Amino acid sequence: MSENEDHHHHDNELDPMAARVKALETILTEKGLIDPAAIDAIVETYETRVGPRNGARVVARAWSEPDFAEWLKTDATAAIASLGYTGRQGEHMQAVFNSPERHNLVVCTLCSCYPWSVLGLPPVWYKAPAYRSRAVIDPRGVLAEFGVELPAGREIRVWDSTAELRYLVIPERPAGTEGWDQERLAGLVTRDSMIGTGFAKAPEAA
Repeated sequence: MSENEDHHHHDNELDPMAARVKALETILTEKGLIDPAAIDAIVETYETRVGPRNGARVVARAWSEPDFAEWLKTDATAAIASLGYTGRQGEHMQAVFNSPERHNLVVCTLCSCYPWSVLGLPPVWYKAPAYRSRAVIDPRGVLAEFGVELPAGREIRVWDSTAELRYLVIPERPAGTEGWDQERLAGLVTRDSMIGTGFAKAPEAA
């Protein structure tokens, strides 16, 4: 294979899903049904403006305000909407709280349902069949691969998202953050910690 052929080969190495999406976008663009610039703008919004920052603000408020945390437990959809973050019509949210006794992990076994309004675009691994199946069968092993080592006695609860119900993990608040304001606390909250495949950052890592 020549150098040019090798370069061309690597440029076209798309995973099957990405290839299908690209092909569909090309067809719809040629038919004048979508505007690539509009699609790019939507993607840019979720990647850079929304991302996990909305969810981080929800978590920081729950850490700071017990009343808001209780509201999240009883009606997460309304509590999150009060901050201006809403999903599609008919989509409901449930907040699940990590504790020393229980660690929560979110997956969508049927497809890749994900709370875009608070976490932005889903990571590639979240949509992968390997994660979607193994998170249910061997959650402790999957978490270990993400670097999440849990005590043997800690329960792991796996939550299966659907088109109607999405989950948001509220990670444990790191020690040493007493007196921090919500903006500073939000800087400790990672996307993975709100899925359950990670922890919130330690204060020294902020």
